[in-house]
Amino acid sequence: YGYQIIQVLITDLDPDQRVKNAMNEINSSKRLKFAVAERAEGEKILKVKSAEAEAEAKYLSGVGVAKQRKAIVDGLRTSIVDFTDGIKGTTSKDTLDLLLLTQYFDCIKDVGSAPNCKTTFVPTSKSFSDEMRSSLL
Repeated sequence: YGYQIIQVLITDLDPDQRVKNAMNEINSSKRLKFAVAERAEGEKILKVKSAEAEAEAKYLSGVGVAKQRKAIVDGLRTSIVDFTDGIKGTTSKDTLDLLLLTQYFDCIKDVGSAPNCKTTFVPTSKSFSDEMRSSLL
């Protein structure tokens, strides 16, 4: 009653052009989706690495500032001891007042020498040292 086909070898598959276009569109969208995901992952990695680098830079900057302040305090301590021991009759308060006044004048000099600074007002009076010391402390 007829033929029974058990196996067939297909050597040339040529579907309709609409089927080919649909298959190409599917493959293209898969590749595009993968490319977008990879690009987003790359941007994420760049942002994370940038944030990590910024955090590390801020940490190291803080460590540097801390070391700088420690060196300043150590230098001031040495200056106070040397000045107090070198000049008889002076107290630590006198030495601190002198250092504070020196730092104040250094600050005024730095502000006045800034390129965008036009005028610097330095108040003076007979009791200027005491007023300045009490206002700064």
